Amino acid sequence: MLSKRVIPCLDVRNGKLTKGIKFAGNVDIGDPVESARKYYEEGADEIVFYDITASAEDRGIFLDVVERVAANIFIPFSVGGGIRSVADMRAVLLAGAEKISINSAAVQNPRLISEGADAFGSQAVVVGMDVLRVPQSEAIPSGYEIVINGGRKRMGIDAIAWAKECERLGAGELCVNSIDADGTKDGYELALTSTIVDAVSIPVIASGGAGKPEHMLDAVTRGKASAALIASIVHFGTYTIRECKEYMASHGAPVRLVW
Repeated sequence: MLSKRVIPCLDVRNGKLTKGIKFAGNVDIGDPVESARKYYEEGADEIVFYDITASAEDRGIFLDVVERVAANIFIPFSVGGGIRSVADMRAVLLAGAEKISINSAAVQNPRLISEGADAFGSQAVVVGMDVLRVPQSEAIPSGYEIVINGGRKRMGIDAIAWAKECERLGAGELCVNSIDADGTKDGYELALTSTIVDAVSIPVIASGGAGKPEHMLDAVTRGKASAALIASIVHFGTYTIRECKEYMASHGAPVRLVW
């Protein structure tokens, strides 16, 4: 059985680590480079770096921060935010990332997924999905809608249909973030996660809502995700990566324990 991954997420704004609730009220909380190094040393399986305002501000990603993070960790490193072209993808990969994560740009230009997969391989292309729970309708039969630009713009696209399309276009992985759960620490949106896992055959990362190790265990068992993305619970020192993984392992989840 493949190991379930624990992935700290570094949301970065103006070069600083930041965190908010439901994509709002963000406050700066530290240095992303120092945090990435700390999580690597604690046993994180991967690091995800998001320049969270790059798309909304219509600018490129902070490559200098990407380079500094990449120089300090030796585990897979995924980077997203402000990536709009194959040239942008190449620049991020050359800066030291193993994977690129596209979200708003992929929704606006789905060909970007296939272009990236053709250029760098599907394993390097992660599609991030920001999802809002809405009333079921003909356009949104699942009751989950895709939103972009950091949760600012609803797109009228059903999340399950979009997940399937991303896989068809060549995405190697999906990171499914529930805006309703994001930053609340009340647990992941397990119904959303498991529904998408059942709809595709590529790995799915659960994102949004982790408040304790039990939530992470739920994400990879009840939610059937391949990995659990975490932020606040480690950024604010509530738990360490090691504590989270040891709890998951003690309850039967296959995780990598290397200290």
